Amino acid sequence: MMDIDQFIMDCTAAVNDSVPTKAVREALAYVVSDERAVIKALGAPMQGGVKKIHVSDDLTIVNVIWAPGMKIMPHNHNMWAVIGVYRGQEDNVFWRRLKDDDKGQIEEAGAKSLGPRDVLVLGKDIIHSVTNPTSEFTGAIHVYGGNFFEKHRSEWDSSELEEKPYDIDKNMKLFEAEN
Repeated sequence: MMDIDQFIMDCTAAVNDSVPTKAVREALAYVVSDERAVIKALGAPMQGGVKKIHVSDDLTIVNVIWAPGMKIMPHNHNMWAVIGVYRGQEDNVFWRRLKDDDKGQIEEAGAKSLGPRDVLVLGKDIIHSVTNPTSEFTGAIHVYGGNFFEKHRSEWDSSELEEKPYDIDKNMKLFEAEN
C-alpha cells in the first residue's frame, strides 16, 4: 500500500537536500512502481482534475488526472518539478525561447513520452506542454519545489506562442471541461 504520509515526509525532507530533485525522483519512482498501490491510496483515475495531496510554500504534491485526449498549452513552473506516471501516458513537448524576441515567443525543442512507472525531472526554467494521447484517463503524481498554486509563471497560447501571465483558474477549469 502506498503510504501517503511517508511520501509527503520523504519529499519534505528532500527539499532541504543539496539536490532535492534526486531524492524526490527516487521517492516518486518507488511510489509509481506499483500502480495498484497508488490507485488503492488515491483512487482510480476516472475524472480529469488536479487533486491536492500536499501544499506548502516550498513543496506541492498533486495527483493529476488527464482526461482522454486532453492537451494543455506550453507553460513554465519557475520551480523544479518531478513527474511520475502510474497509469496511462503523458506526452511532454519541451520549448525554448526565441533569442532576442520581445514577445517571449517560443519554439519546439524536444519531446518525451511518459508511461507507467516513468519519472521525469524538470528544471525550474523548463517550458513544456502536455498531452494525453490516449482514449483512457492518465494518472500522474506531480511534485513541485514551491507552491504551485501561488507561484507567478507564464503560459503561451497555442497559435501565436506569445508569452502571457499564467492563469491558474483558467487552467484548472480545463481539467473540469475535459470530463
